[in-house]
Amino acid sequence: MKPAPFDYLRAMTAQDALDALAQYGEDARVLAGGQSLMAVLNMRLAQPKVLVDISRTAELDAVRVDQQARHLVVNAAATQGSVEWRSTLTDEAPLLAMAFPHISHFQIRNRGTVCGSIAHADPSAELPLVLAALGGDVMLRSRKRRRTLAAQDFFQGMLMTAREPDELVEAVRFPLRKEGERYAFAEFSARHGDFAIVACAAVVTDESIRIAVGGVADRPVTEQWPRLRGDDLRGALNDLSWKLNAQDDAHISAKYRRNLVRQLGWRVIEEAK
Repeated sequence: MKPAPFDYLRAMTAQDALDALAQYGEDARVLAGGQSLMAVLNMRLAQPKVLVDISRTAELDAVRVDQQARHLVVNAAATQGSVEWRSTLTDEAPLLAMAFPHISHFQIRNRGTVCGSIAHADPSAELPLVLAALGGDVMLRSRKRRRTLAAQDFFQGMLMTAREPDELVEAVRFPLRKEGERYAFAEFSARHGDFAIVACAAVVTDESIRIAVGGVADRPVTEQWPRLRGDDLRGALNDLSWKLNAQDDAHISAKYRRNLVRQLGWRVIEEAK
């Protein structure tokens, strides 16, 4: 299929994009990398009247470290590749560096944007999972206001977020590496580059475990535990696997998904010890 007809607007400044979103609201869609959006348009799951292209908006194409707030800030037009290929990424946000190789293929990461993946909110996608695991947040901007939402408040369900129709996902913020934290990431997919059937990320300290699971519920789910070990940890992972309400689908059974949560969850926690 091909997209329904739409008007195209290239935003040369962030204000151009905000003005268009204010004018057209729900009839507009933002195009940054297009790796998720174009598939949705081709299947006519979305039929916007106006496509607002921010891919050449220089002020939105930036990645920077905010040392005061201790965040890696990724702006709306910055590609996944521009973050992945930072020579300092492993030191800044190790979990993010671990997740990138699992995201599709390098050609897609060369074009797709970090904020675009967050805004799309696919529950199987790696970047929303990492943002949730690290306790990051999403910076939203409209012509009238700016606001910042924690990842857990931004993701509302499958392909659903708290973004208002006139708002632009201006940037996302990943917390920088903290002393004493250790990280691990793993996923199971049919083929390398496919969406994860189940993905797990862990942030472990000497006192606590934070685990995030994607691909099972309708959004990334995080759990915080004390430093459990042995049977206590296996029991907590089993409880989590049932809490996620896994469903049978064309790819895999709910039973197998629950088992993947237990096995991958154990693996990432052990690797992050």
